Amino acid sequence: MMGLVELVSPAYRSLRSRLGPALHPTSGPVSDSSSGSVSGPSSGPDPLVGLLRDAPARLPVPAVTARPVWEAVDATTREGLLDEAAAELRQTAPVLTASDWARTFRDGVRTAYEDSARRLRERATLFVLAATLTGEVAPADAPPGAAPYLDAAADALMALAETSTWCWAPHDRFAKARGEVLPDPDEPFLDLGAAEVASLLAWADHVLGPHLDTRVPGLRRRLRREVDLRVLTPFERTRDWHWIGLDGDAHNWNPWIHGAVLAAALLLTEDEERRARLVRLVVEGLDHYLAVLPDDGGIDEGVAYWWQGAGRLLEALDLLADAGGAALDARDLPVFGPLSKFPHRMHLAGHWYVNAGDAPARLWPDQPWHVLFQWGERLADPDVRAHALACARGGPAVRPRAGLGRALAGLRDPRWRRALATTADADDGPAPWAARETWLPRVQVLVARETAGTAAGLTLAAKAGHNGERHNHLDVGSYWVALDGRPLVVDVGQPTYTAASFGPGRYQAWPLQSAWHNVPEPGAAQQPGPGHRADDVRVDLTPAAAALHAELAGAYPAGLLRTWRRSLRLVRATANSPAHVLIEDRWTPDLAAPVLLRHVLAGDVEDVELAEGRARVTADGHSLSISWDPNRATASLEHRRLDDPLLRESWGERLTRLTLTVPGPAAGEPFTVRMERDGRSADPV
Repeated sequence: MMGLVELVSPAYRSLRSRLGPALHPTSGPVSDSSSGSVSGPSSGPDPLVGLLRDAPARLPVPAVTARPVWEAVDATTREGLLDEAAAELRQTAPVLTASDWARTFRDGVRTAYEDSARRLRERATLFVLAATLTGEVAPADAPPGAAPYLDAAADALMALAETSTWCWAPHDRFAKARGEVLPDPDEPFLDLGAAEVASLLAWADHVLGPHLDTRVPGLRRRLRREVDLRVLTPFERTRDWHWIGLDGDAHNWNPWIHGAVLAAALLLTEDEERRARLVRLVVEGLDHYLAVLPDDGGIDEGVAYWWQGAGRLLEALDLLADAGGAALDARDLPVFGPLSKFPHRMHLAGHWYVNAGDAPARLWPDQPWHVLFQWGERLADPDVRAHALACARGGPAVRPRAGLGRALAGLRDPRWRRALATTADADDGPAPWAARETWLPRVQVLVARETAGTAAGLTLAAKAGHNGERHNHLDVGSYWVALDGRPLVVDVGQPTYTAASFGPGRYQAWPLQSAWHNVPEPGAAQQPGPGHRADDVRVDLTPAAAALHAELAGAYPAGLLRTWRRSLRLVRATANSPAHVLIEDRWTPDLAAPVLLRHVLAGDVEDVELAEGRARVTADGHSLSISWDPNRATASLEHRRLDDPLLRESWGERLTRLTLTVPGPAAGEPFTVRMERDGRSADPV
């Protein structure tokens, strides 16, 4: 697979063929993408300087002064955004305090500061969008109220510029190394928070620049200064940031931060040679992320982090191609086809998704669905396109909370807005992107449906994998069961992050523990680390059934088990048998301690027939029957009340854990749990 580095390095022949063999590819310092070091200068002009000259003028998003563009935004979208901005004008601006930032180091609470910082960014975004749509402007000496949205945007942007740091406290390794609980403005740490603000300021400068110069002269110079000091200079000088992935461990931080740096370099950097140098470093950095992407498009961080990783990569590639034209267009690399499919491959129905790792079961609605729509168009993939439209249906065409650059791109795309408007009244039932089964061998995730093209009936999702995945939970061998798209046997999902979420105490959080996943507990919990993994993983995919088979012993402490063989199978309906799911477990040696088989259930769980080997879970009119051999196991239910706001958004007030205790030897026979639609369930969707 060709890497992005080759696109802007001396070895990339296509760039040389575009620019001519006489041109030298670099001038000034040259970055070594393998080590992150910067070597001495080479002679000759840098073709990137020419390619990127006047790049802002070539971007699809024009300045506020291009009134025909912004006045062409449909009335529904325009009025919705202006109503939201008007409501925000009546709100008090959030205040970022030292005490809230320091709470990370005091009691581990990070949301007190981060939620306020997010609200300030969202406030700035709304006001920039409103000022762009209205086109309002007033002279610098005009009285207050002459341009309310423009003034409010300027106030919010200045508030961001005035904050001591854009870094989120748990990420600031410099503060921790100093033993302090406050950031040092002279030692900025480049993290996701800094990237978010830099991107916002870059797009605000780009779109509102002419009007800011008229109304608030001097503000743009201040914004550019802050982005340079906090983001561009640290990015340029420090070439071993952990998130670059020089050690091969590139994750979602890589494209998230590189995409923001790319926007800032293109939109805020006037020095042409520096702009080219920054863009080259961005492209080299993105290649580290590209290098770890599996060729099946699977993302071990889960579908929620797809938007903040792979999705950010796709957006960066769009921006790069818009800025540099065909010579910088790398969007035809083969991996981007399957990568674009990942969200719809994990889709259950509505906002419900297969949520491995740190992901909510209900995907947050504020996603930039136009990005997937545009890639579906580019790839001529009707499934990618249809899924994006279906998920955005009933909501606004753009989602300001997803970020200013994303919102501006959606506003600027009339094809997206027209397509969304024409599907507003479409039937929610069909799901043409829903394949009968999808197997992603690199991340070892299987999603199998009773019937292709619809959420109706049973869906089984299962994973093997290992316990060193990004945003990992201890969940090797776990599974999901949904009925008519509604998950009933579930993964708890991501709790609210704290200072401990990415440290040695990560697995003290109960939603991450194997005891709260649908996995066995053979006298001990699963262990963290990539060495604790599934082995001998295989799938059987036929018209009649789909199954994942895996050896799970390696996920547990060494020496505990010789073997634990699990099979997870969806059996499709026949004339003589309804569709059902089978979970089969075989293990050796026979264990002295009882084996606990866990099942996390979402809904109302009836326990009147537990002694007979039956349970029933019902939610939203969908009822799943669960059965087992009562002679081999005793059953118990534990109801867990949820106080975490993120978990409550998915599950409501509580979850229930069904535990089957197998006290005696397995005697070589599999222990089987069967799940199928209960007769009292609602009609299929």
